Amino acid sequence: MNEDLLKKVRKIEIKTKRLSKNIFSGQYHSAFKGRGMAFSEVREYHYGDEIRSIDWNVTARFNHPYVKVFEEERELTVILLIDVSGSTFFGTNGNLKSDIITEIAAVLSFSAIENNDKVGVIFFSDRMEKYIPAKKGSSHILRIIRELITYKQSSTRTSFDSALKFMSSVIKKRATCFLITDGYGAFDDSLEIVSRKHDFSTILVRDKREDIIPNIGLVKVSDNEIAKDIWIDSSDKKLLKSFAEFRRNQEYILKQKLSRLGIDNIMVYTGEDYIKPLMKLFEKGGAR
Repeated sequence: MNEDLLKKVRKIEIKTKRLSKNIFSGQYHSAFKGRGMAFSEVREYHYGDEIRSIDWNVTARFNHPYVKVFEEERELTVILLIDVSGSTFFGTNGNLKSDIITEIAAVLSFSAIENNDKVGVIFFSDRMEKYIPAKKGSSHILRIIRELITYKQSSTRTSFDSALKFMSSVIKKRATCFLITDGYGAFDDSLEIVSRKHDFSTILVRDKREDIIPNIGLVKVSDNEIAKDIWIDSSDKKLLKSFAEFRRNQEYILKQKLSRLGIDNIMVYTGEDYIKPLMKLFEKGGAR
């Protein structure tokens, strides 16, 4: 590892480890610990037991009602689905969206291993880019941070379909999943399938300059998704109004879909504190 990369990894490690220990560890534990229930044993039915917990096969065999007993799973698998498409390499407030995505992923990872959970990562653009299987330990988290800093995607475009389908085929056990993205891509039916099987949350990382273009005359705008520069007249009020309405409608449709599927989501902006939105997400998780 070269010295510059080592410094970057170390800087992110120090900041995010401190946040996970001092701020997020307790909230993470209360929000996500024990979401899954694992089968433990069968015992005789007692008055007050739920009818739906009856094991009908055992009941029929012994001609007496028996119920299944489940115990809270003490270990979770956390899966981070991380958008590495071209649009994440943009920012106007001292940080690229990709920088914030890296920090949030590191905070979630360190919070998970503080609670003895495993962390795995799926990088995606408009295709499945890279899969890091779930493991425990600080060295594993440092590898994730290194990959986030240095990874070069094979495509600049965004599509969630391939990553979600890959996850559905690979992650068989119920997991706690965080989709970290700027949201500029199409969600299809695969999101509904995955969110039914796993505990799913979405963290949207945006830059406010993407939604509002200042009136500065003729300006060149770079579209990192298609690797193309576009010239626009920012003094054209009709154009600016249409663009702002398009962005608002995009965000509204996305949030409506996530809400319909029961997926918790937060919005984080570059140049702003992401601690409060993350705390809010953890509170939502704990309220389930």
